[in-house]
Amino acid sequence: MRKHRGFPGRLPGTDFQFTIRHANKKGATPLVARERYRDRKAIDRAADRAFMAALWEHFGEEPFERGNLDAGRLSWLFGREVVPAEDPFDPASYEALLRIDVEKARQSFPDLFDE
Repeated sequence: MRKHRGFPGRLPGTDFQFTIRHANKKGATPLVARERYRDRKAIDRAADRAFMAALWEHFGEEPFERGNLDAGRLSWLFGREVVPAEDPFDPASYEALLRIDVEKARQSFPDLFDE
């Protein structure tokens, strides 16, 4: 499992995790697209924004390996702002390649890309 050095471990002041410390012995948790409803708490939306900002700052438009990025946090963006960068794609692999769909990310987080 690749560790992304310099990537924030969590949202400051919260328990929202962005990375994991070590690989799961039973295998990687599969990525699934989670539905983001409009009535989500503000802190949940802030965690999504901060995670997307960290992804953009760390990887930009280049494909990246899932590695130690938290599956739960990735799943909130997966299938929309973060998409598979390879075919076939294995959602339960730490080596799976992902990329940011810049157009969808700009629509979802317009203030992030204006900075």
